[in-house]
Amino acid sequence: MRKIPTLYVRNPEDMRHVLRDVTPGCEWVLAGEGEPTRKWDGTCVMLDDAGAWWARREVKPGKNIPDGYKVVQRDETTEKLVGWEPMAQTAFARIHAEAVANTPTVTPGTYELLGPKINRNPDGFDAHLLMPHGWAPLSVRQDYATAPRDFDGLRDWLRARPYEGVVWHHPDGRRAKLKARDFPA
Repeated sequence: MRKIPTLYVRNPEDMRHVLRDVTPGCEWVLAGEGEPTRKWDGTCVMLDDAGAWWARREVKPGKNIPDGYKVVQRDETTEKLVGWEPMAQTAFARIHAEAVANTPTVTPGTYELLGPKINRNPDGFDAHLLMPHGWAPLSVRQDYATAPRDFDGLRDWLRARPYEGVVWHHPDGRRAKLKARDFPA
């Protein structure tokens, strides 16, 4: 899974926040293309076609690359490597095993690992589980269908909801994301 670009350009003086400029290549979102879905606040994992589980991992420049690591891309801005580490060797292995046992159906693809010991569990899950990327309950999907597509509207809309953010999925496979915390105060 390649790193999903943020809809708006990050502020070079404060990389935690975005500017009003659209990231090149993401203009399609403001043109009304693509389906908005909920961005879950967990850890990205993948089940490959061979049945192996992987955890998404970024490796900073100068740090050791884990055994078996598969590089997907190199972020040109931060020089971090983005890729997959075998799940069995990660700190999430036990939690992930619980999540697989708690998830009724898993097929090859990417998921968000969620639950009590992941990112302070902002969604309040009672157990660990895997949420397929691009999926959300119908009520949330209906809410996301009303999401505005302009800077001020998105800022206000996201701040009024308990969700981490939004990911737009274009029919041709492109994606863009935006988190509520990306906006300056």
